[in-house]
Amino acid sequence: MTISLRKARTIIRKALEKGREMELKPLSVVVLDAGGHVQAFEREDGAAPGRFAIAHGKAYGSVMLGMAGTAQMARAEQQAYFMAAVNGAYGGAVIPVPGGVLLRGKKGEVIGAVGVTGDTSDNDAIAAMAGIEAAGLTGEI
Repeated sequence: MTISLRKARTIIRKALEKGREMELKPLSVVVLDAGGHVQAFEREDGAAPGRFAIAHGKAYGSVMLGMAGTAQMARAEQQAYFMAAVNGAYGGAVIPVPGGVLLRGKKGEVIGAVGVTGDTSDNDAIAAMAGIEAAGLTGEI
């Protein structure tokens, strides 16, 4: 299973709508496919220009490690050396915090990831899940 551009756009639109509903700071949302490639990205007006790299790092770590942002953060707290080494292996592109949400297919396989940044990591994850659920997909925070 892959993520269509239509579903990626739905994820982004609904995540941004959830952010507005919750009165969050301006968000940036990226959707990656199972290979870690960008399917779609949007940055709200007023969001800092560097937010792409943060959203991408949250999603990239999720898809490449097969582990959502919350699990990555726990692993980083328990095994800082391991996560530092992993991040080095990926050229510093991994940001192991909530807001990186793993996407799973109907059989539990990894089909991609969503990265949201702009507010607190926990709020970013809530916005991501709203978009994922609106697209009829399964997310793992």
